Amino acid sequence: MSRGRERLRAMPRDRLLAEFSLWSADLVHLADEIARVDQYVDLYHIDVADGHFSPALLYFPDLVAAVRKRTDKPLHVHLMVADAILMEQVAQFAEAGADLISVHAENANAVAALDLLENRGMATGIVLQLHTPVEAARAFVSRLDVLTLLGTRIGIKGQGLDPDAESRLTHGRSLISASGHPVLLAADGGIREHTVPGLRAAGADTIVMGSLAFNDPDLAGRISWVHGLAAPATHA
Repeated sequence: MSRGRERLRAMPRDRLLAEFSLWSADLVHLADEIARVDQYVDLYHIDVADGHFSPALLYFPDLVAAVRKRTDKPLHVHLMVADAILMEQVAQFAEAGADLISVHAENANAVAALDLLENRGMATGIVLQLHTPVEAARAFVSRLDVLTLLGTRIGIKGQGLDPDAESRLTHGRSLISASGHPVLLAADGGIREHTVPGLRAAGADTIVMGSLAFNDPDLAGRISWVHGLAAPATHA
């Protein structure tokens, strides 16, 4: 089993995980931000976008390599890139120190990307955009470590949670349960104080926290609150 997969499977399964999105950190002082929050982080979420597949333009391998030198916490790289560069991006971010790389189900070469990740001994993830039926994850779930369901449109910060986000998580949870594989279910987008309890109740194992973490003046209290949210009935 790969180091990344071992680290993910060793994470607590009896509480909600705090996945900190470095997109919301103070990027001018990124090393200081990591030092400030690291004790509260279960894993870091690093969005990578090419300006084509996603309207944003985010992160690059050398920056991930720099993050790797400043924390031992698992690094989850979320690739939002076009098919033409997906395979090369997988290779580059694996070399940069990612523990887990998630690609989009909407990529035509998603299966080939998962094959490459597995051949490199990496932990694997699939992400679904809002317009993609959750049922599309069934073809992948038996080979995943993380299934991420977006709750907002791709690559745009500050949006409200889509009304279907919770029901999509419930569907994702049922697919994972049916597979019998220990896949983490992640909620990404629209993460706010008033949305997190519902996302957790719908089946989320981890939430991708941006401003809810980095902008909270009482981060210790915030993470204590996250950890204390009750597990969904399917986890009981």
